[in-house]
Amino acid sequence: MKKKITALVLSGILSLGMLCGCGGNGQGTGQQGTGQSGEGTGQTGSGQDAGANPGGVDLSNIFSGELEKNVTIRVLENDTAIEQGYFQELIDAFNEKYADYGIVAVDANMDQYSNLADDGPYGYGPDVLYQANDVLMKYVEGKHIYPIPVESLECFSKITENAWNAYKATVNGTQYYMGVPVNVQSSMLYYRKDLLPKDWETTWDKNGNQVPDMVENWNDMYKYSKELVEKDDGHYGYMRSLYDVYFSSGFLFSYGGYVFGDNNTNADDLGFSAGNAEIGANVLLQQAALMNEGCIDDSITVSAYSKLADGSYFATMTTPDVYTLFLKELRLAYQAQGMSEEEAAALAEENLVITEVPRLPASGDLTEENPELIPLKAMGGVNGYAISAYTKAPNACLAFVEFAAGYEMVLRRHEMLGIVPARSDVADVVGGVSEIMYHNLDAGNIVVMPSIRAVEQIWTPGQTFFEDLAKDAFRPEAEKKYKSLEDIKNGLASVDVQIYDAVHTLAGTN
Repeated sequence: MKKKITALVLSGILSLGMLCGCGGNGQGTGQQGTGQSGEGTGQTGSGQDAGANPGGVDLSNIFSGELEKNVTIRVLENDTAIEQGYFQELIDAFNEKYADYGIVAVDANMDQYSNLADDGPYGYGPDVLYQANDVLMKYVEGKHIYPIPVESLECFSKITENAWNAYKATVNGTQYYMGVPVNVQSSMLYYRKDLLPKDWETTWDKNGNQVPDMVENWNDMYKYSKELVEKDDGHYGYMRSLYDVYFSSGFLFSYGGYVFGDNNTNADDLGFSAGNAEIGANVLLQQAALMNEGCIDDSITVSAYSKLADGSYFATMTTPDVYTLFLKELRLAYQAQGMSEEEAAALAEENLVITEVPRLPASGDLTEENPELIPLKAMGGVNGYAISAYTKAPNACLAFVEFAAGYEMVLRRHEMLGIVPARSDVADVVGGVSEIMYHNLDAGNIVVMPSIRAVEQIWTPGQTFFEDLAKDAFRPEAEKKYKSLEDIKNGLASVDVQIYDAVHTLAGTN
């Protein structure tokens, strides 16, 4: 009961303003921390003086600069980081550094998709949480997370502006940053180099750039996939669960579609059917015809690791942070063939290639010869850390976030998990995929997921449509539903209506 009373009191405080004066003093020792917590400058996340802005908040009331003593902060990390051992390494290193303060970071032992809005008010939520921007930013509306004085952090100047923008929010006319970016997520192509045709350098490299044509454009990928499928021996070219809105929506964006208007901030304007988005959806329909029925649901997503490893699939598309999982499966497959662990590991690293997604034909026709090619504008996200508004140790939490977003730990996260770092200095050092991702982010070819709460309502209608679209590739001719671009356009228009109704009628969000 005491926890519930405390939560009600805090809720009352929040209703008076944007988290003013909460958690500022804690159990401070009077000692300065590392300077990461604002040092009492009174700066908002945007660098504006909150005192001069009636709607603003003096963040030094929250982050006093004094580290709380003898506190335990519960950190909610993602499952992959935990399973691969990165999270344990992170908290061990942090705890060693802050042992003199008695600050201990521990695993929150909660499902990574736990809802802070439900758990936080009753004292069961984490103090620090790591997630994608669309998940974290939904907590802004309910004032469940603190604004962060990001300009005082060491990482501020090292992180690209487009990544910071994913955590930008305006409250009462004042701009804040509500999270600290750690890595950039978007679609990448994974393929097996050792499954390329033996003559690829002479027959599948028309431009002579030493890169196989089928991994550079979707038309040649379609052609190669068709060759494999026609052999009817259980091998496929490109395989992907098309129901997945995160990956499939990029094909709509490439031809003029979008999620919300005004750069994904206006939930009154739905754009899944905008522009020539139906052309992009038709590309997906053509791809489905060369897959099995696993593309309708999540079957291919679940099987991709093992199927790429055993050679059933030549290529798939997913995010870079699961690279180590693909690598592990391929290594085990090689070991099963009789190779030593060292031989298998070396060969897996050589043959598993991750690169940017192929380009699309401007016409949308995957059978067109020598098409004009355009980039795929893939949906992306920015994963990072946020601080719960219910924590009793905000300064310790900020110290943890800065530590986790520091050069050494972000580099280690890349090494262990294969993530694309949001820090430019780490990206410069690691190169490769990170360089590709940065180029695409700067060029606007990564469309960062909306950071407004209404984004919660896009997934079910979108998934339902993409499932139905994929099914059409397996329906008898007389039962097909999407026989023309107009049919597809109408289907996408229905998605827009469903999302609008969910946002404004069912969810009541804006």
